[in-house]
Amino acid sequence: MEQVRGADGFDEFAAARWSALLHVARLLTGGDRQRAEDLVQEALVKLWFAWPKVAEQAPEAYVRTVLVRLAARSARRRWWGERPVEQLPDRADPGDMSSAVAERSRLEAALALLSPKQRAAVVLRYCEDLPEAQVAQALGCPVGTARSHASRGVARLRRLLSDAVRPVG
Repeated sequence: MEQVRGADGFDEFAAARWSALLHVARLLTGGDRQRAEDLVQEALVKLWFAWPKVAEQAPEAYVRTVLVRLAARSARRRWWGERPVEQLPDRADPGDMSSAVAERSRLEAALALLSPKQRAAVVLRYCEDLPEAQVAQALGCPVGTARSHASRGVARLRRLLSDAVRPVG
């Protein structure tokens, strides 16, 4: 019964932050929605066990740090195995693709080519708009190192995206 009392607010936090955490995880995984969902679920499990300690302090920062570390660890895996699906996706009609979706796909593909630390620094700093100190805390490194990861990541993204300029549609 004590553990139930310690969970006060966890369900509300998880429900309220699910989509934002999924967005961050998706960017950290280079657009892989299934891996992102797995990361968020695993991060929330870790948060559940730490909830009594972090609920009143900074659960958002805690779960974000866990997400970054899980994404970095999962990126080191060599093989993810097959991903079976119930049915094959239909081919998209040429006219139903919007430029926004294409741009997001290009960005996710470019993010996937960054190192895990650079990707995490860029996502947390520029997509989540966190201050450098919080990015450094999530990465577990000094502020200067986090700044360097973000700077190098943005520079590489610029090169990748400028090299891959192609018409959409």
